[in-house]
Amino acid sequence: MTATTQAPAPPEATPPRLIALRRFAGEFATRPTAVAGLAILVAVTVLALAAPLFIHASDLDVINAPGQPISPPSARFPLGTDYAGRSILPLLIWGARPSLAIGVIATALTMILGSTIGLLAGHYGGLTSKVLMAVTDWFIALPTLPLAIALAAVLGQGDTSITIAIAVTSWSATARLIRAQTLAVEARPFIERARALGARDDQLMVRQVLPNVAPFILVSATLTVAGAILTETTLTFLGLGNPTDVSWGAMINQAFFQGAVSAGAWWYILPPGIAILIVVLGFTLIGRAVENILNPRMGR
Repeated sequence: MTATTQAPAPPEATPPRLIALRRFAGEFATRPTAVAGLAILVAVTVLALAAPLFIHASDLDVINAPGQPISPPSARFPLGTDYAGRSILPLLIWGARPSLAIGVIATALTMILGSTIGLLAGHYGGLTSKVLMAVTDWFIALPTLPLAIALAAVLGQGDTSITIAIAVTSWSATARLIRAQTLAVEARPFIERARALGARDDQLMVRQVLPNVAPFILVSATLTVAGAILTETTLTFLGLGNPTDVSWGAMINQAFFQGAVSAGAWWYILPPGIAILIVVLGFTLIGRAVENILNPRMGR
């Protein structure tokens, strides 16, 4: 009696989404601008997260500051001091924490609100779409920054009010984009097959439409976060942020009202402005790279 040999099991196929993710990572790594933007954001994020490890409360204390007010850069204070005699360098590193946090959280809220409205308008159509798009067009027509200033002023000073103001005034473009992509996805045959098999509206939107429009949400997010950081800085500069926080906008506000421009104290006002420019550049480089990878026609 001969023993039968069992054929080896065929290897499992790689999921298509994993293949697409690997292809995306490979194309992203070949773009110098994308890698440069990612390196900028990683460096700034690591510094911001690790700030409590090497920056002490005494470095942020206004009353017991170690230096003389508005002193130029020196060996002890590489970026000079502020109006209270605090070193600018630790303030600059610590200020990245609220600025990045508000920008990222506001962008997340913007994506959730805009994507939800876009999905609902594109999927249901009819009266629902008309009403939602009318509200969207109304927000698009309004000037974003004055509306954000008014809303933040009504809600009161603080990081929460700034975050809400940015989210409420920034979602309309994302809603328009996701609605258009939802209409394109729902015109494909697999949506009709899912309907014929009895899929509910929520199942169609979550399981079929949302995964196909997710890349466009990612593109919109990477480009929106740069604008969110600029808006946060503007609102904080205007005095609408938390007065006890150390942020880049608050540093520029203090430098402006403490006479740094008239005193020629460039070391007081330039570092936070340059930091904002670098971070916004990093997000913009990544956003443009992601946009070109996911939509090759943009690259051409």
